Amino acid sequence: MISNFFEIFLLSVIQGLFEFLPISSSAHLILVSNIYELKNQSILIDISLHLGSLLAILYYFKNEIFNFKNNKNLFYKIALSTIPIFIVGYFLYSSGIVFQIRNIKVIAWATLFFGILIYIADKNKFLKKIDSDFSVKSALIIGFFQILALVPGVSRSGITITAGRILGFNRTDSAKISFYLSIPTLVGASLLGIKDLFKQNIDFNFLVLVGIFLSFIFSFLTIKFFMKYIKNFSLNVFVMYRIVLAIFLFYIIYF
Repeated sequence: MISNFFEIFLLSVIQGLFEFLPISSSAHLILVSNIYELKNQSILIDISLHLGSLLAILYYFKNEIFNFKNNKNLFYKIALSTIPIFIVGYFLYSSGIVFQIRNIKVIAWATLFFGILIYIADKNKFLKKIDSDFSVKSALIIGFFQILALVPGVSRSGITITAGRILGFNRTDSAKISFYLSIPTLVGASLLGIKDLFKQNIDFNFLVLVGIFLSFIFSFLTIKFFMKYIKNFSLNVFVMYRIVLAIFLFYIIYF
């Protein structure tokens, strides 16, 4: 029982911290799975972790999200921005290609390359605001960038923030766009998991509730910290983390 709770705690930390930071949650989950033989990383647990993160983002931005009357144009653009990754993601998932690229070499190179891209993009001057400049064109561009997040090591939050910075949005607004985009993405990931769940005979258990709760706590704290952090600091610390991680992975792979 203790080992089961430790695994759920570990998975919740990875999901909660890395889902919203620009350092790739999927890459860290794959790496931990390779290092430590997880017994509880089932479809049901994955769903619970995604639900925890989803509830956290809904709670943190509840004033904006549930004020649909004033923000409906923004939500329409977010929905439009999500279409590309849904189409490509479903194709890669149903064809099995997405599982073929989940390996340490892909993670290493993606971690390094897109870390450098984050650094370059973060040097861009910000001239645009989400309230006035988040157009349909911007939504589609960020949406197509988000497709790259299907590659482990890229980071969904990292690539969407990068796209926002390239387009000239400041860090805070780029992060907000990224967080808003995470809502339909997390819903889609949960629905895919539920679809597979019906194909298997998996029983609901108490660990699922623990996973939802812990994932919610770690996700909420991460969102709160990150939104405060980027108001005052650059993304360099995350770039350095990615470079160090990539070097470590290259050492494992090639030496």
